[in-house]
Amino acid sequence: MKRVAFKGKTRQAGSAAVEFSLVAIIFFTVVFATLELARMEFLLNTLEEVTRRAAAAAANVDYRDSILIKKVQANAIFRNSPGPLVLGDPVTADNIKIDYLSVSKATWDLTHISTLPTCPAANRSNCMTDPHGNNCIRFVRARVCASMDDAGSCSPMPYQMVFPFLNLSGMNLPSAETIVPAGSLGATAGSIPCS
Repeated sequence: MKRVAFKGKTRQAGSAAVEFSLVAIIFFTVVFATLELARMEFLLNTLEEVTRRAAAAAANVDYRDSILIKKVQANAIFRNSPGPLVLGDPVTADNIKIDYLSVSKATWDLTHISTLPTCPAANRSNCMTDPHGNNCIRFVRARVCASMDDAGSCSPMPYQMVFPFLNLSGMNLPSAETIVPAGSLGATAGSIPCS
């Protein structure tokens, strides 16, 4: 008789373990999905701030100085050394693309400048001569891109999940772009346009 009572407790203990495992799977799926969505929201806000910082700094830095531009890109992702954006892997400083824009006189559209002026002082002179010319930098744009071609087209960054247990592999990072008016672009007062 004791043996029968013992079998009954064992069966009940087994069903409790099965019920717990089913509830635990659902619970942890919800927890990990919530964490992943929170990280995605964090990235949305952070990438906007990253592009804002990059565009604001690049508007006042000489576009010919690649070392300064690299520093602007690194500072934009809150780093002083190489590496990814914190909680934003795979975004690195190399994914912060800075380009310079002119304004079309006919349509007032912003146009990517593929051939930059020889120096910031020459840009100032170009803008005084023809503010709508293709050699007058009027705006600076910063974007987060996997790559950018010569025409200024930006390909989106793939989203890399923290919890690979959920499959969101086809997603891209949210697009982030900031456009600011060109500042000094590194030109100093009284500098002579270069040739």
